[in-house]
Amino acid sequence: MFVADYEGGKWLNPRIEPFGRFELSPANLALHYGQSIFEGMKATKRNGEPVLFRADMHARRLNISAERMCMPNLPEDLFMQALKMLVELDRDWIPEKDEHSLYIRPLMFAMDEYFGVHASEKYRFVIFTGPVGPYYPKPVKLWVEEVFTRAALGGAGEAKCAGNYGASLLPAQRAKKNGYDQVMWMDSVEKKYVQEVGTMNLFFVIDGKVITPATTGTILRGITRDSFVTLLKDWGYTVEDRLLSIAEIADAYWRGTLQECFGAGTAAVVSHVSDITWRDRKIELPPVDAQHRPVATRLKTYINNLRMGIEPDEYGWLQSCANSGVEQILAKSNVLTAATV
Repeated sequence: MFVADYEGGKWLNPRIEPFGRFELSPANLALHYGQSIFEGMKATKRNGEPVLFRADMHARRLNISAERMCMPNLPEDLFMQALKMLVELDRDWIPEKDEHSLYIRPLMFAMDEYFGVHASEKYRFVIFTGPVGPYYPKPVKLWVEEVFTRAALGGAGEAKCAGNYGASLLPAQRAKKNGYDQVMWMDSVEKKYVQEVGTMNLFFVIDGKVITPATTGTILRGITRDSFVTLLKDWGYTVEDRLLSIAEIADAYWRGTLQECFGAGTAAVVSHVSDITWRDRKIELPPVDAQHRPVATRLKTYINNLRMGIEPDEYGWLQSCANSGVEQILAKSNVLTAATV
């Protein structure tokens, strides 16, 4: 894992060391007041070499979250160098199976130790990894949540902070007990406009148009979401980034114009939605195949082929981990490589 500490206004002692535990005081501010942010990324192999997907945008988004949570900026070049060195070091852990990858978790949290609601002056930044398979191996069932709220305007909904996920656990648990995979969040004011699912942004294909809920400050600005919007526009689709009500979705279903619904996120890339339950109404989506889900299928195929080297990297979205300088890090430390663990 990569570790660096922030103290006295500077990032100090950057190092790569074996994955292990940290010793924390019970008075650690992150445990009490929630100054903890993270990112989620993946590394795959393209023609046998480790590559990252739009890692620079993750570095930028981490700092946006940090600003909202009153935490220090992490230099993007430090983020990128650390990330590339770590992934190059862990390259033997990258699975080479379809829809498998090396998941990467950058994390920053407060390190001060005292009582009192106050922004910490010390922080720790960490990156660690682990191989993963498909996040959702089958289409997901969604419950429209109209009691609990994920985020409100002016809140921290756009930040990738720990508290957002902690607050989502109870509604998600209740949904799972009733046979659903996740909740579809509504806006906090009128409880009528679709926001996102707990693990991904949403896309709907209605009468040939692709619609995704607007990022108004209450939902995460997904990097996969941004990639999909770019691709769809370049492929000639009409893409609408706007407020979208659950009533409009239900109306499209009853009219027969709701063609697809899918999630977009780092963990799953594309997650097909099989059905949506809104109160006592069930909205059922078409079967999952290229004929009935052409938009989602094309997006997922493109991203997977891009990562494997079948598609050319026309957008410059991939970053190679080659020549990362990992040899120099290894020469100065007792790091264990994946091959020797």
